[in-house]
Amino acid sequence: MQCQTIKIGIECLFMKKTGCSYNGGKCYAIVESCEGCTRVMEVEAGKFCVSFPAPAQKWQTAACSMATHLKKEAKAAEQKINPLKASKRAAGKK
Repeated sequence: MQCQTIKIGIECLFMKKTGCSYNGGKCYAIVESCEGCTRVMEVEAGKFCVSFPAPAQKWQTAACSMATHLKKEAKAAEQKINPLKASKRAAGKK
């Protein structure tokens, strides 16, 4: 259904016939960490996230999983080497 509270005319999963079913009955404005994301939508009431009704919750523990302005770095997997096995391999190659 289309939102009738804040993002008027935008499709919203939380909008029901009885009104907004999200906690508090409305979407919450973006936080500072969301600035620069392509999922931010500006309406008369302010700036809101298209993907999440409460963006602050997505940034509490770690970076938002839907953030488009962050570049994800692939960590190089360092393999642990057992020193005992490494010394045996080196001794066997002589």
